[in-house]
Amino acid sequence: MFNTILSGNHKPNNKIVNAVAVFLLGLMLALAFFSMKDDSSSMDELPHIPSGYSYITQRDMRLNPEHPPLLKDLAGLSVWLGSKVTNTPINFPSEVESWEKEVNGQWTFGRIFLYQSDNDADKIIFWGRLPMLLIMLILGWYIFIWAKELYGPKGGLIALFLYSFSPTFIAHGRYVTTDVGAAAAFFIAIYYMVKQLKEPSKINLALAGLTFGIAMLTKFSLVLLIPYFIFLAVVWGLLQKRLFKTILALTLVGLIGMALVYPVYLFHIWDYPLERQLSDTQYHFRDFAFPKMADPIIWMADKPILRPYGQFFLGLLMVIRRATGGNTTYFLGEVSNQGWYNYFPIVFLIKVPLVLLILASISLVLTAFQIKKPFWQKPIRRSKTWIKDHFTEFALISFFVLYWTSSISSNLNIGVRHVLPTFPILYLLISGQLSKWLDFKSAWKKILSLKDVSKGIRSAIFLGLKIYFKYLVIIALLIWYAFGVIRIYPYFLTYFNELAGGPENGYRYVTDSNLDWGQDLKRLASFVEENNIDKIYVDYFGGGWPEYYLGDKFEPWWDKRDYNEFPDQGWLAISATFLQGTRGQAAHGFDHQPGSYNWVEQYDLFTVVGNSIFVYNIKK
Repeated sequence: MFNTILSGNHKPNNKIVNAVAVFLLGLMLALAFFSMKDDSSSMDELPHIPSGYSYITQRDMRLNPEHPPLLKDLAGLSVWLGSKVTNTPINFPSEVESWEKEVNGQWTFGRIFLYQSDNDADKIIFWGRLPMLLIMLILGWYIFIWAKELYGPKGGLIALFLYSFSPTFIAHGRYVTTDVGAAAAFFIAIYYMVKQLKEPSKINLALAGLTFGIAMLTKFSLVLLIPYFIFLAVVWGLLQKRLFKTILALTLVGLIGMALVYPVYLFHIWDYPLERQLSDTQYHFRDFAFPKMADPIIWMADKPILRPYGQFFLGLLMVIRRATGGNTTYFLGEVSNQGWYNYFPIVFLIKVPLVLLILASISLVLTAFQIKKPFWQKPIRRSKTWIKDHFTEFALISFFVLYWTSSISSNLNIGVRHVLPTFPILYLLISGQLSKWLDFKSAWKKILSLKDVSKGIRSAIFLGLKIYFKYLVIIALLIWYAFGVIRIYPYFLTYFNELAGGPENGYRYVTDSNLDWGQDLKRLASFVEENNIDKIYVDYFGGGWPEYYLGDKFEPWWDKRDYNEFPDQGWLAISATFLQGTRGQAAHGFDHQPGSYNWVEQYDLFTVVGNSIFVYNIKK
């Protein structure tokens, strides 16, 4: 079976290759599904799930407008269907102040909806997460399909293998957040856009337009597709000497996409009072640095026909403002909200499996050997020829460079998840080089063409040993890759590779969604129960609510609280994000005056729950 899969005959092996692909995706689904049951709400799920449910049941988008609604809709619809299937009514607290009066009171409303309205929070979170698993699988299938189209069955399976055992995709593919959905939308939209450029047709044009529209409804970072698609269209149009037709098709893609945005947003503001939308929009832009950008959106907010687009562009500008404003976080001993240029490169190097870095390095070396020498002769002509012959690879590399450039220059440094859309591109490029390296058909044909039989036999033996060595190396690396990820089950979010010293040492480098997103609160409650602890002081970061899981055993604590207030003997649990936030030094130009947890250093650390919550047994 292994030889059959790796052979170059595509058609006879499609069923076997597809079956292996389904098996890999099934393993990924199992790892994600069974590991999420004990994960409490991550930080972003606290507003996302209740917002999605409000969209479906209330047709009102006053909550969480800074993200497009599609992914939250899927979660909200699943929660609604789950309540019907299990015959479990869900109470919607429409009378609370965070819904009736607050502007975007998503955090307070989320807590009330999940934990203070007699709802079963765990069931709601479970049902909300199920559609995210489906999106994770859809992305995996497209990675497999595109890699197989480009590089054959080997390429398809290698790319899918790298994806299926990615700790970052498994971790975030289980949560109601925008990250994996955004990666899927980027990848699939690029797939159909490249297809439309290379093979223009009505169906490809329609698919490119629809997937672009879906991308705009997924996450606002996907507006990067607009300059990126323009760039691809201009390059391809010039190479093919049909620039006008290419730009015209691109314009149609944009119109189809934005036409799809309108009815979706129309549904979401259907019962959103017109005067409330206007006042909320005005409030969001009360201190906006670029009022001329905000004025047209405020003007659209109370125009019945234009309201949907007004709500769409409101969210877009809110994201732009947040990205420039940054988010306070810990990184390599410093705390800042202005970001670091080396943040994403370093976090990438310690958060992805070491094997992926090794395979990427092998691929770069193989690529270097394929460059024709001397490379300085006729570089422009040779570049044009390469782009024309390898336009798909050019498109993938261009996106990789664009997205990383945008991410590095951003002040929003809160997790490797923000560069997740570039991971599938890397899987494809690696699989392409490895599949070529493992291809022995061309070499075998050359041997068969030799007239000297003895030389042919010697060449065949040498080729066999060479191929055996290549496969041995790649198979060993892939086994290491899969084993290194599986062994961290179920703590996928806290994965750090060997360069960082593993997940136990990840907190020394970064926190927030790289390690501690609140996912271990239920595990802390289990720890308290198993150890018969009557009272525990907690400083918790995340989307859960300690009182819901710990009941009267919970006592709040925070870093600025006086150490002398702590009892002579007691338990203290601190989320890694808060703990490291007090240990880090303020970066240059950042005014950071947290409290201190230096006093806990004199006491032994009792345990670390799920690699993210530090528990101390304090005995003064």
